[in-house]
Amino acid sequence: MAISRSDNSTLGRWWWTVDRWTLGALLILIGFGYVMMLAASPAVAERVMGNASRSLLFVKQVVFLGMAAALMVMVSLLTPRNIKHLAIIGCIGALVLTAATLVIGFETKGARRWLAFPLLGTMQPSEFLKPCFAVVIAWLLAEGKSAAAVRAASGDRGWGLLHPQRLWPMAAFVLLGVVAIVLKSQPDFGMLMVVVSMFLAQFFVAGLNLAFVGALGIGGVGLAVGAYFTLDHVRSRVDRFLDPASGDTFQITKAMEAFGNGGLFGRGPGEGRVKNALPDA
Repeated sequence: MAISRSDNSTLGRWWWTVDRWTLGALLILIGFGYVMMLAASPAVAERVMGNASRSLLFVKQVVFLGMAAALMVMVSLLTPRNIKHLAIIGCIGALVLTAATLVIGFETKGARRWLAFPLLGTMQPSEFLKPCFAVVIAWLLAEGKSAAAVRAASGDRGWGLLHPQRLWPMAAFVLLGVVAIVLKSQPDFGMLMVVVSMFLAQFFVAGLNLAFVGALGIGGVGLAVGAYFTLDHVRSRVDRFLDPASGDTFQITKAMEAFGNGGLFGRGPGEGRVKNALPDA
């Protein structure tokens, strides 16, 4: 069904204003995820819940996939102003829930990252924090750029560090610091690296001085080195990656077997064999 450019219905306005390239990329990613789920989830469900539950995880994820797609379309109908407000509320709520995992979350393999809810099952709040954090940081940086433009136009050189041009980016750093402390306390270094990398990329796109970006990058490398020398599980993972003979490499070995078994293009959906013995990530 063709949609005319003169169509003023909600669907028409959405279709002609949505970023269709981004929408197409998201649909492709969802399609790949669907195929991967179809291939891997039955083996996991059978191992965890028995033969009678082979399709349970797949059906559960398909339901969540439908809910996520509906939410994606709903959010794309919002105005930028409404999206900003939604992101601020979502960031605060997700940050509170992420911090709550340290108190009421359940521990799995040495980390407290999940909350359990009746009917909904388990949830990792930091996954909701990530997109909301990105939008809030973009808003703070945009406000800082707007303040800088107003300052340049007016010729104002007062206020110093208290000028909005600097206060908005400083607020972004404060938010990053709070998020980093919470994620480190769980601990979830993988998510922390994603958040910090995303933060630096946004600052780079916003026109931050390259020397400052480089200094932040060097600081990140320093933190990684510090984590290696102060955190046993980080040091263990790095050592086993660099020297497989130094410890248990069951996960890496099974992953390499899966690549070797499937080759470049794989054996086809549902035809994999190593998936029946893959460890938890």
